[in-house]
Amino acid sequence: MTGFSLSRGTLALVLSAALGGGVAGALVAGWRSDALVHRYLLAHPEVLREAAEALRQNEMAEALAPLRAEIERPFAGAVLGNPQGRHVLVEFTDYACTYCRRSIADVKALVAKDPQLKVVIRELPILSPDSAEAAKMALAAARQGHYAAFHQALFSTDGPSPANIAAAARAAGLDLARAAQDRADPAIEAEIENNLALARKLGFTGTPGWLAGDRVLTGAVGAEALAEALKGKS
Repeated sequence: MTGFSLSRGTLALVLSAALGGGVAGALVAGWRSDALVHRYLLAHPEVLREAAEALRQNEMAEALAPLRAEIERPFAGAVLGNPQGRHVLVEFTDYACTYCRRSIADVKALVAKDPQLKVVIRELPILSPDSAEAAKMALAAARQGHYAAFHQALFSTDGPSPANIAAAARAAGLDLARAAQDRADPAIEAEIENNLALARKLGFTGTPGWLAGDRVLTGAVGAEALAEALKGKS
């Protein structure tokens, strides 16, 4: 079978998953015709794409094991939903990100449906210098217990300009003097650097990035996709 490099065992697993044991069962039993396999894959190339995605997710789940506790442990106060919830969704976000803004409604919908949902927000300011300033102010807001209010207020603007950051801080009811001190705290800078390092380990090159159950997702994937991923882990 020229140009076909999958091992028979791997192909059997792929076809078993795709066909529920139909054609694959016959192949595993006797491998009666390599040509049949070849023809099937030519007719259904999506099987290989699905297998590759399944393999990627399996490898990512293994890579997540030693990182999960750190990823799911929030910066104190930087949480939406139920801070004590048993179900955890992690979002890496940037206040300059249009897709993050679009995802606000999705996160709200998930929180409304699941009183046990804890949404850990990890600030990932990669899009602009103002993103970094916004992230620092957000973490300063978390220290005052006003993270959710600041998060919503800033995403309700057209982006993290200095004026919009200040307006969001006022709208969230922050003690501005205290926030100015906190945003300069090296611990806040360290949190952002750690988020950048975690994002690299997860392979994120943009925002939003999600850890939902055992799945790593990127982009504005929608509430339904996030809910499905969360079902994989309680």
